Amino acid sequence: MAITLTKGQRVSLEKVAPGLTEVFVGLGWDVKAVDTGYDFDLDASAFMLNSNDKLISNNHFIFYNNLTSPDQSKSVQHTGDNLTGVGDGDDEVIKINLQKVPTDVQKIVITVTIHEAAQRSQNFGQVQNAFVRVVNAQTSQEVVRYDLVEDYSIETALIMAEIYRKDGEWRLNAVGSGYQGGLKALLDRYS
Repeated sequence: MAITLTKGQRVSLEKVAPGLTEVFVGLGWDVKAVDTGYDFDLDASAFMLNSNDKLISNNHFIFYNNLTSPDQSKSVQHTGDNLTGVGDGDDEVIKINLQKVPTDVQKIVITVTIHEAAQRSQNFGQVQNAFVRVVNAQTSQEVVRYDLVEDYSIETALIMAEIYRKDGEWRLNAVGSGYQGGLKALLDRYS
C-alpha cells in the first residue's frame, strides 16, 4: 500500500520500501476544459544536484533533449516526451537506479514545466489532477504518491518532489512549489 504525502511531507524510501534499489517516478496530469488555441505540452525533468543544491554539469539536467545521466551506468533515465498528456496514468516517467547514482549527486529534483507557456497563455491553473509517484521498478508497486491540490493560477513551472540522500539513505520530499518563468526559472535556480 502506497504512502500518500501532502505538501512538505518527507519520508524515508528505505523505511516505506526496505531494499528499494530501482524506481520509476511517474508524473501525470489532466488539462481542464479550457481553450488557449494550443495543445498543452507538459514536460517532466530531473535536476541532479550536488551538496550545494546546484547542477553538477549541464549533462546532469535530464529532460526530453537529454534523456540519460552522464554517469557510466546511466542511473537516471527519462523515457521520452509525451506531447499531449492524453490518457490515464503516468504521462511521463523518469527511471532512477538508486544504487548506481554517483555519490556526488546528493539530490534529484523532479519538476514539471509547460512548454512555451508564455506564448500559449497557459499556466498550471489550467491543469488538474497533477501527481508524482514513486514506483518500485522491480515489483511495479507504488511506494509513495503526492497529489497536487493547490491552484497554481500564474505558475508555469513546478517542483514536484525531491529525492535526496540523508544519513546514508534515500528520502523523498513532497515539495509542490510553483514558479513563474517556466523552465528558465528552474534552470536559473539550480545553475
